[in-house]
Amino acid sequence: MDNREVELLKKALERQKKARLQAEKILEEKSQELYSLSRQLKETNERLENLLSEKTSELEGVFINIVDPYLVMDIEGNVIRMNAAASQLLGYDLAYEKFNLQQLVHPEYIEYTKESFQQLYKVGTLKNYRAKILVKDKSVRFVQVNSSLIYDKDRNPIAAQGIIRDITKENEVEALLSEQKKQLDIIVQNSPLGIVLTVGSTIIKVNKAFSDLIGYTNSELKNLSVKEISEPEDYKVSKEYQSAMERGEIDDFSIVKRYFTKEGTTILAKTSVSAVKDPSGTIAYEVAIVEDITKEKEAEEQIKASENRLATLITNLHIGVLLENENRAISLTNQQFCDIFQIPATPDQLKGADCSNAAEENKHHFKDPKGFVQRIITILRDQKVVLSDELEMKDGRILERDYIPIFSDGIYKGHLWTYNDVTIRKNYKQNLEIQKEKYWSIIANMNLGLIEVDNQDVIQLVNQSFCTMSGYKEKELLGKKAVEILKVQGENIILEKGKERLKGKSDSYEIQVKTKKNELRYWLISGAPRYDEGGVVVGSIGIHLDITALKKLELQKELLLKELEASNLGLQEYAHIVSHDLKSPLRSISALATWLHDDNKDVLDETGLFNLQMMQEKVEGMDKLIDGILKYSSIKSETLEESVVDLNQVVNEIREIIFIPGHVSIVIMNPLPILQADATKMHQLFQNLISNAVISIDKEEGIVAIDVQDKKDYWEFSIKDNGTGIPEEYHEKIFQIFQSIGTKERSTGIGLNIVKKIIDLYQGEIWLDSKVGEGTTFYFTLKK
Repeated sequence: MDNREVELLKKALERQKKARLQAEKILEEKSQELYSLSRQLKETNERLENLLSEKTSELEGVFINIVDPYLVMDIEGNVIRMNAAASQLLGYDLAYEKFNLQQLVHPEYIEYTKESFQQLYKVGTLKNYRAKILVKDKSVRFVQVNSSLIYDKDRNPIAAQGIIRDITKENEVEALLSEQKKQLDIIVQNSPLGIVLTVGSTIIKVNKAFSDLIGYTNSELKNLSVKEISEPEDYKVSKEYQSAMERGEIDDFSIVKRYFTKEGTTILAKTSVSAVKDPSGTIAYEVAIVEDITKEKEAEEQIKASENRLATLITNLHIGVLLENENRAISLTNQQFCDIFQIPATPDQLKGADCSNAAEENKHHFKDPKGFVQRIITILRDQKVVLSDELEMKDGRILERDYIPIFSDGIYKGHLWTYNDVTIRKNYKQNLEIQKEKYWSIIANMNLGLIEVDNQDVIQLVNQSFCTMSGYKEKELLGKKAVEILKVQGENIILEKGKERLKGKSDSYEIQVKTKKNELRYWLISGAPRYDEGGVVVGSIGIHLDITALKKLELQKELLLKELEASNLGLQEYAHIVSHDLKSPLRSISALATWLHDDNKDVLDETGLFNLQMMQEKVEGMDKLIDGILKYSSIKSETLEESVVDLNQVVNEIREIIFIPGHVSIVIMNPLPILQADATKMHQLFQNLISNAVISIDKEEGIVAIDVQDKKDYWEFSIKDNGTGIPEEYHEKIFQIFQSIGTKERSTGIGLNIVKKIIDLYQGEIWLDSKVGEGTTFYFTLKK
């Protein structure tokens, strides 16, 4: 949820609070009017008493029609009147049921509620009582209540009235805001960038990163101004930007500033400042994000120096170099390139020249001019590295050509061509070093941890990713024995793998290791022997991948599976015990009802006989419900007994078992498949769906059509009827346990849930297409 949504919620809450306060004020005013009228009742005659009664009725009419939930209860807490808003909130309808407010109170709030009711009876009013309640559908609501007592003419309390305000969302928003504040504090305090909150030049607050950056504590910085820790020239520039912000010309700015540390040194930092304004548009304070770029600047200078050295090197290389930008304009070349292709111009003169047609212009130098041009077109189109492309020239020279595309953040920036005259390999060693340097840059910066050790397990080389994974710096690792400095649990595995490398074997394995900070991590290592130029094993090289997160997920999965198995076993045992305990009294009730009917059928009237029949039907319904629960609890993959099942035969058996009215036909549209499945589960699956279809038919001629389609990996079945149809709002609900449509006495609300559970066991899905009054089609799939 972003800040805008939070602000909208806050405003909505404020509007609700104002509306509730206004309603409460009306309640207090009307209550006071009622109380005044009650006092006058003692002093006036019967005429005024009737007038008071009229006023009271008028007042109740006002309360009943207010927007907020309003109710009246007797002294024991029984609700005797409430408006529509209260009925909607609590879920009860006084026209059909009675209830007591105390039964709604959540167990955690019972004692608090008792004390509040005592306060109401003692003082006569109860303001801002907050509690957690359980409404009729057992959902939890947080409410705030303002109430007062109602007295008779002798000032004896006879009832209480009150307005209930649902503050559930308000509590949720408050909790959300609190959580977001905590998260924001955590982000700020743990940010690797320095964060400074200021008003003008006064420092209000800083995070740990900024404090560590310049060496001052938070309390010390509060006694300093931004000016005191800034280089004067840079501070002057920043003040000009701040003035522009105050004038409303800009909302933020970014500059590079120098800061003074507590030790007296100077650091260079990129500072981004944003203005935070109050509702009137005035700047309340400024937030500055400070990033130390001292090392970055040093690195830039080193890069520039390296570029200069590289340009000098390229100029003096004995290979032809051509660097083109993304538009194929020459950025850099050298004299050797000009000499190779006999170009009558200097490298400086070629800068900026368009190379789009260079292949056509120079193809006459090669034995296969057409192949030379086509090869360049292919290379430029693919934009993939090409090394050691061999070119044969007309004058007998042989060139080796490399093509290297250049990307920055995934964006193509040009390419580098190198041409080397390898007719005689004068420059073999130098070329080898260039290639090694080029690929080492890639290895050093890859995300996987890399380590090289010699045959004595002494670390020769590590990349930055390995340092990050282990927590050690490069200088702490180089020259040390890996098994001694790295805290590997079961260090013998490292020694054993070292022996395998001496035999020239490569493999992958997992280890548990503790980092420098003593954190337990899991690494997947791919190890291989390292050879010298003569093919002799001189050590080993390992690529490391941190799989800690994956390991933790595996451990959690195993624990959850064990807990789930225990829970399922307990539930199944409980279902069998409960069903046995329930069926015994049901049989007794059924027998007693039968005896009562047989003994008194000549004495009882129609109503009595009907009631006995209803009792038997309810007992039968309860028996079906218990059987359904047992079937539901027994459906699990461990109990599947696989066998060859002919679904055509299953449907025919179901025709013989269930009651099918004479006007209803069950038709198999296409032959059903023969499956390798549990016969009982398939029987349950089709019987539930076919029975539901038959029961739903209200037409003079009913039909249930069963069809199947052969998909690639699964069977797709359909069972279609021309019955009453199912309203759209029930399409999801009917698959939930104990949920059924309408008030059909024979429905337990378990059948379709059993169907869904069986389909889940066979990795299938179930859905329906239905129109009220036209019929329903159930679709489901079973994996082959």
